Amino acid sequence: MLRKIRIALAVLFFVLITLLFLDFTGTIHAWFGWMAKIQFLPAVLALNVGVVVGLILLTLLFGRVYCSVICPLGVMQDLVSWFSGRRRKHRNRFAYTKARTWLRWTVLVLFVVVMAAELGSLGALIAPYSAYGRMVQSLLAPLYAWGNNLLAWGAERIDSYAIYSVDVWLKSLPTLLIAVVTFAVLFVLAWRGGRTWCNTICPVGTVLGALSRFSLFKPKFDLSKCNGCKLCARNCKASCIDPAAHTIDYSRCVACMDCLEHCRQGAITYTWRRTKPAETPKPAPKKRSKPAPKPAAGPEGKPVAAPAAAPKEAGNAENPADASRRRFLGVVGLMVGAAVHAQEKKVDGGLALIEKKRAPERSTPLVPPGARGLREFLTHCTACQLCVTVCPNQVLRPSGDLMRLMKPEMSYERGYCRPECAKCAEVCPTDAIHLTELCEKSSIQIGHAVWIPENCVVNTDGVACNNCARHCPAGAIRMVPRDPDNPKSRRIPAVDEERCIGCGACENLCPARPFSAMVVEGHERHKTL
Repeated sequence: MLRKIRIALAVLFFVLITLLFLDFTGTIHAWFGWMAKIQFLPAVLALNVGVVVGLILLTLLFGRVYCSVICPLGVMQDLVSWFSGRRRKHRNRFAYTKARTWLRWTVLVLFVVVMAAELGSLGALIAPYSAYGRMVQSLLAPLYAWGNNLLAWGAERIDSYAIYSVDVWLKSLPTLLIAVVTFAVLFVLAWRGGRTWCNTICPVGTVLGALSRFSLFKPKFDLSKCNGCKLCARNCKASCIDPAAHTIDYSRCVACMDCLEHCRQGAITYTWRRTKPAETPKPAPKKRSKPAPKPAAGPEGKPVAAPAAAPKEAGNAENPADASRRRFLGVVGLMVGAAVHAQEKKVDGGLALIEKKRAPERSTPLVPPGARGLREFLTHCTACQLCVTVCPNQVLRPSGDLMRLMKPEMSYERGYCRPECAKCAEVCPTDAIHLTELCEKSSIQIGHAVWIPENCVVNTDGVACNNCARHCPAGAIRMVPRDPDNPKSRRIPAVDEERCIGCGACENLCPARPFSAMVVEGHERHKTL
């Protein structure tokens, strides 16, 4: 019963947290965004004392329940291990191994040093919550968006616009490669060894494992019932049960309850910690082997041979599993193809393709309003990509710079940071992006616009243009004569840096291609106007 409850809660958390990274509308975050905020490392970085204390108390009461229920990366490994165990030759495949204590604590110390040295990108590589978020955002989110676009394409054919299509684009190649490598490593380790990653590499697992040694409820052996079958150890994905010594390494036990399920004698129970001395197990009584039954005799006293098994039907009939697999792959191919073709081309007047914009080189990267500054943002951000998922304006994308690798940064080729949007601050689990109220955003200066004369169409094409001034929400751009002595000369933009908030509307809406004539330079420290 305990195992079924644990599995039900784990599936619930796993599905909903996965949907948080897939839902580009932000609807699910309004109801279940708290599931991201109760993850251990984000709560620590957000200095959320209540959540941290709650998780510590949960571990001291019931052991590493967090790792088997709340942590999405741990549940993902359980799923991979379960699929591996469905194969007959992989059943009962685990065995007790000694704890690699030196490796676990070395990784934890290095992780703390890296985070304290403000090299969060390196620490984010092994942080469980952020690693899972990057895998979902990089590998599953495009498939989810293509499926959404396929539904939108079908709904449009019946004059329904309840579903809208979204752009599917590569936000960061380095982050995608890191996600692929991370998934491959975790898949292989979980397929072969169950919870190997959690009990050797994961820093959160090491911390909670040290606390779980003192948990009040834990699995215990009843030596009077144990017959030495070792099924508990052979089904322990944490490899922490020593059947010979009848001991459990509680620092590695993730309270999955699998040992209780597979013990046929009821010799393991999840109960209150007791301090009774261990009893010496009694040897199990040997069972006498029964003599083999004699074959039945025929009418003349001769033994009758057993009937031969019916021969298998020969033929070239197709394997039903192979046929269904081919049909499934064919349907998936059609769906992906339809979703790709559903992406409309952006054209100018329906005739010429519009050249895509390219990101400029910024001396200081841009981070969202509410981040307080570049240093504070990089210190608290875990690179989980949750804000990248929900950004409706496609402004946020993972950085490819080595010092800020995988951390979100802003760029305005596809949109600009609208003053009425605060999705990133609403979903950030570490409080790296914090806005007290929406109106606060319009008064935060994250950067300022700079005019690039050689890119402006006024100079290159000799035409009049005031797109940047017309669309500036802060009124920080005004058009002035190019020639101060000739009021009738073509007008060029002039930026009031004191009023500019760095939203990027001018850069995004500038008609110049491939580089805009307006470029927003970030500020190391944000200020309130």
